Amino acid sequence: MRKTYLLLSLGLLLVACESEPEKPNFIVIFCDDLGYGDLATYGHPIHKTPNLDQMAQEGIKFTNFYVSSGVCTPSRSSLMTGCYSQRVDMEVNARPYGTTGRQVLFPVAKKGLNPDEITIAEILKKQGYSTACIGKWHLGDQPQFLPTRQGFDYYYGIPYSNDMNREYCTQPLLRMEKVIEAPVDQSTITKRYTEEAIKFIKEQQDQPFFLYLPHTMPHNPVNASEKFKGKSGNGLYGDAVEEIDWSTGQILATLKELELDQNTLVIFTSDNGAASNWGGSNAPLSGWKASTMEGGMRVPAIMWWPGELQQGAECGAMTTTMDLLPTFAKLAGGNVPGDRMIDGKGINFLLQDPTGNSPHEVFFYYQKEQLQAVRSGEWKLHLALDSTFQNIHRPGMTKGRPLKLVNLKEDIKEEVDRSTEHPDIVAKLQQYAEKARTELGDLGQEGNAVRKAGIEEDPKCLEMEAEEI
Repeated sequence: MRKTYLLLSLGLLLVACESEPEKPNFIVIFCDDLGYGDLATYGHPIHKTPNLDQMAQEGIKFTNFYVSSGVCTPSRSSLMTGCYSQRVDMEVNARPYGTTGRQVLFPVAKKGLNPDEITIAEILKKQGYSTACIGKWHLGDQPQFLPTRQGFDYYYGIPYSNDMNREYCTQPLLRMEKVIEAPVDQSTITKRYTEEAIKFIKEQQDQPFFLYLPHTMPHNPVNASEKFKGKSGNGLYGDAVEEIDWSTGQILATLKELELDQNTLVIFTSDNGAASNWGGSNAPLSGWKASTMEGGMRVPAIMWWPGELQQGAECGAMTTTMDLLPTFAKLAGGNVPGDRMIDGKGINFLLQDPTGNSPHEVFFYYQKEQLQAVRSGEWKLHLALDSTFQNIHRPGMTKGRPLKLVNLKEDIKEEVDRSTEHPDIVAKLQQYAEKARTELGDLGQEGNAVRKAGIEEDPKCLEMEAEEI
Protein backbone atom coordinates (compact mmCIF):
# COMPACT_ATOMS: atom_id res chain seq x y z
CA MET A 1 0.00 0.00 0.00
CA ARG A 2 2.84 2.40 0.93
CA LYS A 3 4.47 1.69 -2.46
CA THR A 4 1.19 2.51 -4.23
CA TYR A 5 0.86 5.83 -2.39
CA LEU A 6 4.50 6.66 -3.17
CA LEU A 7 4.00 6.03 -6.88
CA LEU A 8 0.79 8.05 -6.84
CA SER A 9 2.55 10.97 -5.13
CA LEU A 10 5.37 10.88 -7.65
CA GLY A 11 2.86 10.79 -10.48
CA LEU A 12 1.01 13.81 -9.13
CA LEU A 13 4.33 15.64 -8.72
CA LEU A 14 5.23 14.93 -12.33
CA VAL A 15 1.83 16.14 -13.52
CA ALA A 16 2.24 19.31 -11.47
CA CYS A 17 5.68 19.92 -12.94
CA GLU A 18 4.44 19.31 -16.47
CA SER A 19 1.46 21.62 -16.02
CA GLU A 20 3.49 24.53 -14.63
CA PRO A 21 3.50 27.22 -17.35
CA GLU A 22 6.79 27.80 -19.10
CA LYS A 23 8.25 31.25 -18.52
CA PRO A 24 8.20 33.27 -21.76
CA ASN A 25 11.36 34.73 -23.28
CA PHE A 26 11.53 38.48 -23.90
CA ILE A 27 13.31 40.37 -26.68
CA VAL A 28 13.25 44.17 -26.91
CA ILE A 29 14.61 45.63 -30.16
CA PHE A 30 15.17 49.33 -29.50
CA CYS A 31 16.19 51.54 -32.42
CA ASP A 32 17.95 54.90 -32.13
CA ASP A 33 16.07 57.88 -33.65
CA LEU A 34 13.73 55.74 -35.77
CA GLY A 35 10.66 57.87 -36.51
CA TYR A 36 6.97 57.01 -36.20
CA GLY A 37 6.61 57.04 -39.98
CA ASP A 38 9.83 55.26 -40.90
CA LEU A 39 8.39 51.78 -41.50
CA ALA A 40 6.26 50.71 -44.44
CA THR A 41 3.65 49.32 -42.07
CA TYR A 42 3.34 52.84 -40.58
CA GLY A 43 3.04 54.40 -44.02
CA HIS A 44 6.55 55.15 -45.30
CA PRO A 45 6.37 55.37 -49.11
CA ILE A 46 9.98 54.37 -49.86
CA HIS A 47 11.49 52.24 -47.09
CA LYS A 48 11.14 48.52 -47.71
CA THR A 49 10.55 46.79 -44.39
CA PRO A 50 8.98 43.41 -45.26
CA ASN A 51 10.05 41.65 -42.06
CA LEU A 52 8.59 44.32 -39.81
CA ASP A 53 5.47 44.50 -41.97
CA GLN A 54 5.02 40.75 -41.49
CA MET A 55 5.76 41.08 -37.79
CA ALA A 56 2.87 43.56 -37.56
CA GLN A 57 0.62 41.24 -39.58
CA GLU A 58 1.39 38.43 -37.14
CA GLY A 59 1.16 40.58 -34.02
CA ILE A 60 -0.11 43.90 -32.69
CA LYS A 61 0.79 47.35 -34.03
CA PHE A 62 0.57 50.12 -31.42
CA THR A 63 -0.38 53.61 -32.59
CA ASN A 64 -0.22 55.56 -29.31
CA PHE A 65 3.01 54.20 -27.86
CA TYR A 66 5.27 56.71 -26.10
CA VAL A 67 8.75 57.17 -24.72
CA SER A 68 9.32 59.45 -21.74
CA SER A 69 11.68 61.80 -23.57
CA GLY A 70 12.57 62.97 -27.05
CA VAL A 71 16.25 62.05 -26.63
CA CYS A 72 18.37 58.99 -25.87
CA THR A 73 19.55 58.85 -22.26
CA PRO A 74 16.34 59.79 -20.41
CA SER A 75 14.28 57.60 -22.72
CA ARG A 76 16.50 54.58 -22.06
CA SER A 77 16.46 55.14 -18.30
CA SER A 78 12.65 54.94 -18.38
CA LEU A 79 12.67 51.69 -20.35
CA MET A 80 15.08 50.10 -17.88
CA THR A 81 13.38 51.31 -14.67
CA GLY A 82 9.71 51.75 -15.56
CA CYS A 83 9.92 55.37 -14.37
CA TYR A 84 9.92 58.86 -15.80
CA SER A 85 13.53 59.92 -16.21
CA GLN A 86 12.90 62.81 -13.80
CA ARG A 87 12.05 60.33 -11.06
CA VAL A 88 15.41 58.56 -11.44
CA ASP A 89 17.37 61.80 -12.00
CA MET A 90 18.42 60.99 -15.56
CA GLU A 91 16.89 63.88 -17.49
CA VAL A 92 19.97 66.14 -17.44
CA ASN A 93 23.67 65.34 -17.78
CA ALA A 94 26.31 66.21 -15.21
CA ARG A 95 28.68 68.27 -17.36
CA PRO A 96 31.42 66.02 -18.76
CA TYR A 97 34.50 67.36 -20.53
CA GLY A 98 33.82 70.26 -22.90
CA THR A 99 30.06 70.50 -22.43
CA THR A 100 27.46 72.29 -20.41
CA GLY A 101 24.56 70.48 -18.86
CA ARG A 102 22.80 68.56 -21.64
CA GLN A 103 19.98 66.09 -22.00
CA VAL A 104 22.16 63.10 -22.82
CA LEU A 105 25.28 61.54 -21.35
CA PHE A 106 28.57 62.17 -23.11
CA PRO A 107 31.82 60.18 -22.82
CA VAL A 108 33.46 60.38 -19.39
CA ALA A 109 30.21 61.55 -17.83
CA LYS A 110 30.14 61.95 -14.07
CA LYS A 111 26.66 60.53 -14.03
CA GLY A 112 24.91 57.26 -14.89
CA LEU A 113 21.90 55.18 -13.97
CA ASN A 114 22.18 54.66 -10.23
CA PRO A 115 23.03 50.98 -9.56
CA ASP A 116 20.50 51.14 -6.71
CA GLU A 117 17.71 51.42 -9.28
CA ILE A 118 16.06 48.10 -10.17
CA THR A 119 16.10 47.33 -13.88
CA ILE A 120 14.02 44.96 -16.00
CA ALA A 121 17.10 42.72 -16.21
CA GLU A 122 17.43 42.53 -12.43
CA ILE A 123 13.77 41.65 -11.97
CA LEU A 124 13.99 38.87 -14.58
CA LYS A 125 17.28 37.48 -13.21
CA LYS A 126 15.48 36.85 -9.92
CA GLN A 127 13.02 34.72 -11.91
CA GLY A 128 15.82 32.59 -13.36
CA TYR A 129 16.35 34.44 -16.63
CA SER A 130 19.61 34.73 -18.55
CA THR A 131 20.06 38.35 -19.64
CA ALA A 132 22.04 40.14 -22.35
CA CYS A 133 22.36 43.70 -23.61
CA ILE A 134 23.70 43.88 -27.17
CA GLY A 135 24.00 47.39 -28.60
CA LYS A 136 24.00 51.02 -27.49
CA TRP A 137 23.71 51.50 -23.72
CA HIS A 138 23.93 55.26 -23.07
CA LEU A 139 23.19 55.12 -19.34
CA GLY A 140 26.72 55.81 -18.14
CA ASP A 141 30.11 54.74 -19.51
CA GLN A 142 31.95 54.29 -16.22
CA PRO A 143 32.31 50.68 -14.98
CA GLN A 144 29.77 50.97 -12.15
CA PHE A 145 27.09 52.13 -14.60
CA LEU A 146 27.63 49.56 -17.38
CA PRO A 147 25.01 46.88 -18.20
CA THR A 148 27.06 44.22 -16.41
CA ARG A 149 26.41 46.13 -13.16
CA GLN A 150 22.71 46.63 -13.94
CA GLY A 151 21.45 43.04 -14.15
CA PHE A 152 22.85 41.88 -17.49
CA ASP A 153 24.93 38.72 -17.64
CA TYR A 154 26.43 39.71 -20.97
CA TYR A 155 27.19 42.97 -22.77
CA TYR A 156 28.43 43.68 -26.29
CA GLY A 157 28.13 47.15 -27.74
CA ILE A 158 28.90 50.85 -27.75
CA PRO A 159 28.36 52.61 -24.40
CA TYR A 160 27.01 55.87 -25.88
CA SER A 161 25.89 57.50 -29.15
CA ASN A 162 27.82 56.83 -32.35
CA ASP A 163 28.51 60.54 -32.95
CA MET A 164 30.49 60.81 -29.71
CA ASN A 165 33.96 59.99 -31.00
CA ARG A 166 36.01 62.63 -29.17
CA GLU A 167 39.68 63.61 -29.35
CA TYR A 168 39.98 62.95 -25.66
CA CYS A 169 38.14 59.63 -25.83
CA THR A 170 38.08 57.27 -28.84
CA GLN A 171 34.73 55.57 -29.33
CA PRO A 172 34.96 52.00 -27.99
CA LEU A 173 33.25 48.70 -28.69
CA LEU A 174 32.94 46.65 -25.50
CA ARG A 175 32.54 42.99 -24.73
CA MET A 176 31.50 42.80 -21.10
CA GLU A 177 33.60 45.63 -19.56
CA LYS A 178 36.59 45.31 -21.86
CA VAL A 179 37.26 47.47 -24.94
CA ILE A 180 37.82 45.18 -27.93
CA GLU A 181 37.86 47.77 -30.73
CA ALA A 182 38.57 51.50 -30.84
CA PRO A 183 37.43 53.35 -32.81
CA VAL A 184 34.55 51.04 -33.63
CA ASP A 185 33.80 50.22 -37.28
CA GLN A 186 30.19 51.43 -37.55
CA SER A 187 29.59 50.15 -41.08
CA THR A 188 29.18 46.59 -39.80
CA ILE A 189 27.72 47.31 -36.37
CA THR A 190 24.11 46.29 -37.14
CA LYS A 191 25.33 43.06 -38.71
CA ARG A 192 27.57 42.29 -35.73
CA TYR A 193 24.82 43.06 -33.20
CA THR A 194 22.57 40.65 -35.08
CA GLU A 195 25.16 37.87 -35.06
CA GLU A 196 25.75 38.34 -31.32
CA ALA A 197 22.01 38.32 -30.64
CA ILE A 198 21.45 35.09 -32.57
CA LYS A 199 24.38 33.48 -30.82
CA PHE A 200 22.91 34.42 -27.43
CA ILE A 201 19.47 33.04 -28.37
CA LYS A 202 20.95 29.73 -29.49
CA GLU A 203 23.09 29.40 -26.37
CA GLN A 204 20.18 30.15 -24.03
CA GLN A 205 17.40 28.31 -25.86
CA ASP A 206 16.91 25.77 -23.06
CA GLN A 207 16.20 28.36 -20.36
CA PRO A 208 14.20 31.60 -20.17
CA PHE A 209 16.11 34.61 -21.46
CA PHE A 210 15.82 38.38 -21.84
CA LEU A 211 17.60 39.95 -24.80
CA TYR A 212 17.80 43.74 -24.98
CA LEU A 213 18.96 44.81 -28.46
CA PRO A 214 19.35 48.61 -28.59
CA HIS A 215 20.54 49.35 -32.13
CA THR A 216 23.04 52.11 -32.81
CA MET A 217 21.25 52.99 -36.06
CA PRO A 218 19.70 54.96 -37.67
CA HIS A 219 21.26 57.65 -35.46
CA ASN A 220 23.61 60.03 -37.26
CA PRO A 221 26.31 59.39 -38.55
CA VAL A 222 24.15 56.85 -40.32
CA ASN A 223 25.84 53.76 -41.73
CA ALA A 224 25.05 50.36 -43.18
CA SER A 225 26.97 47.31 -44.34
CA GLU A 226 27.91 46.83 -47.99
CA LYS A 227 24.95 44.53 -48.63
CA PHE A 228 22.53 47.41 -47.91
CA LYS A 229 24.40 50.57 -48.96
CA GLY A 230 22.73 52.38 -51.82
CA LYS A 231 19.77 50.02 -51.95
CA SER A 232 16.95 51.88 -50.20
CA GLY A 233 16.14 54.90 -52.33
CA ASN A 234 16.49 57.15 -49.26
CA GLY A 235 20.25 57.41 -48.89
CA LEU A 236 22.17 55.93 -45.99
CA TYR A 237 19.29 56.57 -43.62
CA GLY A 238 16.98 54.31 -45.61
CA ASP A 239 19.79 51.78 -46.01
CA ALA A 240 20.20 51.64 -42.21
CA VAL A 241 16.44 51.22 -41.68
CA GLU A 242 16.28 48.38 -44.18
CA GLU A 243 19.26 46.65 -42.55
CA ILE A 244 17.47 46.86 -39.20
CA ASP A 245 14.46 45.27 -40.89
CA TRP A 246 16.73 42.46 -42.14
CA SER A 247 18.19 42.09 -38.64
CA THR A 248 14.72 41.73 -37.13
CA GLY A 249 13.84 39.12 -39.75
CA GLN A 250 16.95 37.11 -38.87
CA ILE A 251 16.01 37.10 -35.19
CA LEU A 252 12.40 36.07 -35.81
CA ALA A 253 13.56 33.34 -38.21
CA THR A 254 15.95 32.03 -35.55
CA LEU A 255 13.12 31.83 -33.02
CA LYS A 256 10.99 29.88 -35.49
CA GLU A 257 13.87 27.57 -36.40
CA LEU A 258 14.49 26.76 -32.73
CA GLU A 259 10.72 26.43 -32.07
CA LEU A 260 10.91 29.26 -29.55
CA ASP A 261 8.54 31.60 -31.37
CA GLN A 262 5.41 30.57 -29.46
CA ASN A 263 7.15 31.18 -26.15
CA THR A 264 8.85 34.49 -26.95
CA LEU A 265 7.42 38.00 -26.75
CA VAL A 266 9.31 40.27 -29.15
CA ILE A 267 8.87 44.04 -29.00
CA PHE A 268 10.21 46.37 -31.69
CA THR A 269 10.26 50.12 -30.99
CA SER A 270 12.45 53.25 -30.88
CA ASP A 271 14.00 55.49 -28.24
CA ASN A 272 12.44 58.70 -29.65
CA GLY A 273 11.25 60.27 -32.88
CA ALA A 274 13.36 60.94 -35.96
CA ALA A 275 15.58 64.02 -36.15
CA SER A 276 14.70 66.77 -38.61
CA ASN A 277 17.82 66.63 -40.77
CA TRP A 278 18.93 63.00 -41.20
CA GLY A 279 16.31 61.54 -43.54
CA GLY A 280 13.79 60.16 -41.08
CA SER A 281 10.01 60.56 -40.98
CA ASN A 282 7.55 61.05 -38.13
CA ALA A 283 4.56 61.35 -40.50
CA PRO A 284 1.72 61.97 -39.98
CA LEU A 285 2.82 63.50 -36.67
CA SER A 286 4.23 66.99 -36.19
CA GLY A 287 7.56 67.69 -34.53
CA TRP A 288 10.93 66.02 -34.34
CA LYS A 289 13.37 64.45 -31.94
CA ALA A 290 14.00 66.49 -28.78
CA SER A 291 10.56 68.10 -28.88
CA THR A 292 7.38 67.45 -26.93
CA MET A 293 5.28 67.44 -30.09
CA GLU A 294 3.93 63.99 -30.90
CA GLY A 295 6.69 63.36 -33.45
CA GLY A 296 9.31 63.63 -30.73
CA MET A 297 7.86 61.14 -28.26
CA ARG A 298 5.29 58.92 -30.00
CA VAL A 299 7.13 56.02 -31.64
CA PRO A 300 6.40 52.89 -33.69
CA ALA A 301 5.86 49.77 -31.62
CA ILE A 302 5.13 46.23 -32.78
CA MET A 303 4.58 43.31 -30.40
CA TRP A 304 4.87 39.72 -31.67
CA TRP A 305 4.10 36.46 -29.89
CA PRO A 306 2.68 33.76 -32.20
CA GLY A 307 -0.18 31.84 -30.66
CA GLU A 308 -0.65 34.39 -27.88
CA LEU A 309 -1.46 37.68 -29.62
CA GLN A 310 -4.25 38.53 -32.03
CA GLN A 311 -2.78 38.63 -35.53
CA GLY A 312 -2.91 41.86 -37.49
CA ALA A 313 -4.44 43.84 -34.64
CA GLU A 314 -3.94 47.52 -33.85
CA CYS A 315 -3.91 48.97 -30.36
CA GLY A 316 -4.74 52.65 -29.98
CA ALA A 317 -4.48 52.75 -26.19
CA MET A 318 -1.96 55.20 -24.73
CA THR A 319 0.98 53.02 -23.66
CA THR A 320 4.67 53.61 -22.94
CA THR A 321 8.06 51.93 -22.70
CA MET A 322 7.70 52.32 -18.93
CA ASP A 323 4.95 49.68 -19.10
CA LEU A 324 7.35 46.95 -20.18
CA LEU A 325 8.89 46.45 -16.73
CA PRO A 326 5.63 45.65 -14.89
CA THR A 327 4.33 43.67 -17.89
CA PHE A 328 7.43 41.47 -18.09
CA ALA A 329 7.51 41.05 -14.32
CA LYS A 330 3.96 39.66 -14.26
CA LEU A 331 4.46 37.38 -17.28
CA ALA A 332 7.62 35.98 -15.67
CA GLY A 333 5.89 35.31 -12.36
CA GLY A 334 7.64 38.12 -10.50
CA ASN A 335 6.65 41.45 -9.00
CA VAL A 336 7.49 45.09 -9.48
CA PRO A 337 9.60 46.60 -6.69
CA GLY A 338 7.39 47.40 -3.73
CA ASP A 339 9.76 49.87 -2.09
CA ARG A 340 9.60 52.62 -4.76
CA MET A 341 7.25 54.36 -7.13
CA ILE A 342 7.00 52.81 -10.61
CA ASP A 343 5.24 54.91 -13.26
CA GLY A 344 4.69 52.08 -15.76
CA LYS A 345 1.49 50.04 -15.81
CA GLY A 346 1.05 46.40 -16.74
CA ILE A 347 -0.40 46.08 -20.24
CA ASN A 348 -0.85 42.30 -20.20
CA PHE A 349 -4.59 42.77 -20.74
CA LEU A 350 -3.94 44.73 -23.97
CA LEU A 351 -1.92 41.84 -25.31
CA GLN A 352 -5.06 39.74 -24.94
CA ASP A 353 -7.51 42.43 -26.05
CA PRO A 354 -5.90 45.26 -28.08
CA THR A 355 -9.21 47.18 -28.09
CA GLY A 356 -8.94 47.83 -24.35
CA ASN A 357 -8.51 51.23 -22.74
CA SER A 358 -5.24 52.75 -21.62
CA PRO A 359 -4.13 51.98 -18.05
CA HIS A 360 -2.79 55.56 -17.85
CA GLU A 361 -4.99 58.37 -16.62
CA VAL A 362 -2.34 60.88 -17.65
CA PHE A 363 0.98 61.16 -19.50
CA PHE A 364 3.58 63.91 -19.04
CA TYR A 365 5.77 65.41 -21.76
CA TYR A 366 9.10 66.69 -20.43
CA GLN A 367 12.03 68.26 -22.23
CA LYS A 368 15.06 68.20 -19.95
CA GLU A 369 13.67 69.25 -16.56
CA GLN A 370 10.85 71.35 -18.05
CA LEU A 371 7.28 70.07 -18.09
CA GLN A 372 5.86 71.22 -21.43
CA ALA A 373 2.66 69.25 -22.04
CA VAL A 374 0.13 66.87 -20.46
CA ARG A 375 -2.13 64.28 -22.09
CA SER A 376 -5.23 62.54 -20.73
CA GLY A 377 -7.40 60.49 -23.07
CA GLU A 378 -7.55 62.20 -26.45
CA TRP A 379 -6.75 65.64 -25.04
CA LYS A 380 -3.27 67.18 -24.89
CA LEU A 381 -2.50 70.48 -23.21
CA HIS A 382 0.57 72.41 -24.34
CA LEU A 383 1.31 74.43 -21.22
CA ALA A 384 1.76 78.19 -21.33
CA LEU A 385 5.48 78.82 -20.84
CA ASP A 386 7.55 81.98 -20.41
CA SER A 387 10.40 80.29 -22.28
CA THR A 388 11.10 76.83 -23.63
CA PHE A 389 14.13 74.64 -24.28
CA GLN A 390 15.17 74.56 -27.90
CA ASN A 391 16.12 71.31 -29.58
CA ILE A 392 19.24 69.33 -28.81
CA HIS A 393 21.26 70.94 -31.62
CA ARG A 394 20.54 74.46 -30.38
CA PRO A 395 20.80 74.25 -26.59
CA GLY A 396 19.44 77.09 -24.50
CA MET A 397 16.12 78.81 -24.14
CA THR A 398 13.88 80.51 -26.66
CA LYS A 399 10.77 82.69 -26.43
CA GLY A 400 7.72 81.42 -24.64
CA ARG A 401 4.35 80.31 -25.97
CA PRO A 402 0.65 80.54 -25.08
CA LEU A 403 -1.46 77.71 -23.70
CA LYS A 404 -2.94 75.38 -26.34
CA LEU A 405 -5.39 72.49 -26.03
CA VAL A 406 -5.56 69.97 -28.88
CA ASN A 407 -7.64 66.88 -29.55
CA LEU A 408 -5.22 64.24 -30.80
CA LYS A 409 -7.97 62.01 -32.16
CA GLU A 410 -9.27 64.74 -34.47
CA ASP A 411 -6.11 66.82 -34.92
CA ILE A 412 -3.03 64.60 -35.15
CA LYS A 413 -0.84 67.53 -36.24
CA GLU A 414 -1.75 69.54 -33.11
CA GLU A 415 -2.80 72.62 -35.08
CA VAL A 416 -6.19 73.72 -33.69
CA ASP A 417 -6.47 75.31 -30.24
CA ARG A 418 -9.64 74.14 -28.45
CA SER A 419 -8.93 75.70 -25.04
CA THR A 420 -11.71 78.32 -25.14
CA GLU A 421 -14.27 75.61 -25.96
CA HIS A 422 -13.24 73.30 -23.11
CA PRO A 423 -12.12 75.28 -20.03
CA ASP A 424 -13.05 72.32 -17.82
CA ILE A 425 -10.59 70.04 -19.65
CA VAL A 426 -7.89 72.72 -19.44
CA ALA A 427 -8.42 72.99 -15.68
CA LYS A 428 -8.26 69.22 -15.23
CA LEU A 429 -5.01 68.91 -17.22
CA GLN A 430 -3.49 71.83 -15.31
CA GLN A 431 -4.23 69.98 -12.07
CA TYR A 432 -2.37 66.97 -13.43
CA ALA A 433 0.53 69.26 -14.37
CA GLU A 434 0.73 70.63 -10.85
CA LYS A 435 0.87 67.10 -9.46
CA ALA A 436 3.79 66.32 -11.81
CA ARG A 437 5.62 69.48 -10.73
CA THR A 438 5.27 68.48 -7.10
CA GLU A 439 6.48 64.90 -7.62
CA LEU A 440 8.87 65.08 -10.57
CA GLY A 441 9.79 68.74 -10.62
CA ASP A 442 9.80 71.43 -13.28
CA LEU A 443 12.15 74.14 -14.48
CA GLY A 444 13.43 75.74 -11.28
CA GLN A 445 11.33 73.45 -9.07
CA GLU A 446 12.68 70.27 -7.51
CA GLY A 447 10.37 67.29 -7.26
CA ASN A 448 9.76 65.67 -3.89
CA ALA A 449 9.79 62.10 -5.28
CA VAL A 450 13.10 62.12 -7.17
CA ARG A 451 15.67 59.39 -6.51
CA LYS A 452 19.14 60.82 -7.09
CA ALA A 453 21.45 59.20 -9.64
CA GLY A 454 24.92 57.94 -8.78
CA ILE A 455 27.88 60.26 -9.38
CA GLU A 456 31.39 59.14 -10.36
CA GLU A 457 33.98 61.53 -8.90
CA ASP A 458 36.93 60.68 -11.15
CA PRO A 459 35.66 59.45 -14.54
CA LYS A 460 38.06 58.05 -17.13
CA CYS A 461 37.91 57.16 -20.79
CA LEU A 462 37.28 53.53 -21.64
CA GLU A 463 40.37 52.53 -23.58
CA MET A 464 41.99 49.38 -24.87
CA GLU A 465 44.95 48.11 -22.92
CA ALA A 466 48.26 49.08 -24.51
CA GLU A 467 49.28 45.54 -25.48
CA GLU A 468 46.01 45.05 -27.38
CA ILE A 469 46.13 48.18 -29.54
